[in-house]
Amino acid sequence: MKTIIVIFIIAVFAISTNAQKLKESDVPAPVKSKFSSMYPGVTKAKWELENSKYEAEFKENSVETSVLFDAAGTYMQTEVEIPVSSLPAGVSTYVSKNLPGKKITEATQITGADGTVSYEAEIGKHDYIFDANGSFLKKEKEDKDSEDDDK
Repeated sequence: MKTIIVIFIIAVFAISTNAQKLKESDVPAPVKSKFSSMYPGVTKAKWELENSKYEAEFKENSVETSVLFDAAGTYMQTEVEIPVSSLPAGVSTYVSKNLPGKKITEATQITGADGTVSYEAEIGKHDYIFDANGSFLKKEKEDKDSEDDDK
C-alpha cells in the first residue's frame, strides 16, 4: 500500500511540473492582447502554462514559432525553429568534441525581449543552449518525451 501511495505522489508531481495545455479562454486578457498586437495574422495558437509563463505555439510562414509572456502580458522571448545547418559553427564543433556519435535532431533560434539571440540544439533527451557565437552555455532536460538518450 505504501508503494502505491509513493507512486501516486510521484506521478502527481511529475504531471504538475510539465507544461499545462490551456484553452484560449484560460489565457489572461493582457497576454492575449499583447500576442494579438505582435502577431495580428495568427488565428490558431496552442497555449501552454509552464512555470507561471504563458506560451503561444503557432506556425508563421510555415515555421514553428513560440512566444513567451508573463501573466501581465510582458513579452519575454520568441523561439523559431531553424534548420540544423543554420546553427553557428561552434555548435557542431561542441557536439562532435563532447558528444561523439550524437546527432542534433532540432534547432531553434531564441530571441529575448532585449534582442539577445541564443540557440537551442536538441540532442537526445536534452536541449543544449549556445550563445550567438555558438559557445556552449548550458544543458537542460527536454520537456517533451524523446526516444534518444545522451551523456
